[in-house]
Amino acid sequence: MATPEPSIPNYDESLILDSVDRFLERDVRPHVRELEENDVWPEEIVEKMKELGLFGATIGEEYGGLGLSASLYSRIVERVSAVWMSVSGIFNSHLIMAASIERFGTEAQKRHYLPRCASGELRGAVALTEPDCGTDLQGIRTRADLRDGRYVVNGAKMWISNSVHGNILAALVKTDPAAKPPHKGMSLLIVEKGFRGFDVARKLKKIGYKGIDTGELVFSDCEVPEENLVGGMEGRGLQQILGGLELGRINVAARGCGIARACLEESVAYAQVRKTFGKPICEHQSIQIKLAEMATRLEASRLLTESAARAYDTGRRCDMEAGMAKLFATETAMFNATEAMRIHGAYGYSKEFNIERYYRDAPLLAIGEGTNELQRIIISKQLVKRNPA
Repeated sequence: MATPEPSIPNYDESLILDSVDRFLERDVRPHVRELEENDVWPEEIVEKMKELGLFGATIGEEYGGLGLSASLYSRIVERVSAVWMSVSGIFNSHLIMAASIERFGTEAQKRHYLPRCASGELRGAVALTEPDCGTDLQGIRTRADLRDGRYVVNGAKMWISNSVHGNILAALVKTDPAAKPPHKGMSLLIVEKGFRGFDVARKLKKIGYKGIDTGELVFSDCEVPEENLVGGMEGRGLQQILGGLELGRINVAARGCGIARACLEESVAYAQVRKTFGKPICEHQSIQIKLAEMATRLEASRLLTESAARAYDTGRRCDMEAGMAKLFATETAMFNATEAMRIHGAYGYSKEFNIERYYRDAPLLAIGEGTNELQRIIISKQLVKRNPA
């Protein structure tokens, strides 16, 4: 691959975005089809992301990160996802974990982990979902018992991105299974590869979202030092990880914008060269209606994502804004992918074009970081809470 790109400078948004665009056009786009087709983890692309500083994008400068706003970060994610969505997932799960440590960890935890996370030396994940538990996180069964200064962890986690090639994760566990309500007995532990009793059982196969590794994890009497309890207090794990998931949902919304954008751009281009009945299909009213709807939904998705990112940057709770953005933008990605396939016809169903990849990738966004059904519930509850009668 090409000569390394200089590190992204701080605070100059145009230079940051230009650097990302050059990286995508030079080091990602030419390799997407082969890597995605063979479900290969993009090692060289990951090294380029380290050089650009993307693994420290939202980590504070005092810990070696770029300290970018969520607003700028979301624009980066949209650009990345428009080229290959899997690449954005490699640093998103990592930054959710880092955000939980930076927001809620002890100063010793921040100093120990965040600089290495920012450099990409440590690449992380969040371990929440279990074989019998996804949306209902209070139903997790992975248990951690404190014995002689160490937590002994037993259980399993499923569908964990970055768990095969990553080397650190924030794991949600039950430290008090009898607590009522259950969330008061949940804690967040920082688990490193190499801790005895922690294994990646297998890499999971998926219809889309290829390239990024997704694994099943097993904890069998895994020993985690007591000082790796995030924040140093038990019973706060769910609140801590939900804080990180706000950033995660903004990321997923931005990914939705990226997929929707790629579908629109390729459909507009194709509609001008494909002819039926003696004229380009962009002159047929049925195609014009599809393009107009795709463009309008994309613009609305961007505005919702930007609104959520600004709310996150203020430091206030923004689960409603993030939920709205995630819900609408990911449904837009689904809509645009379907319309793009219809506009392209048989070519949209062929691997000769990118449309079939967008069509396979988009459904994940409606499921990941909390299903869209859950987002509707979160939005409704927050509406009532913020507007009491």
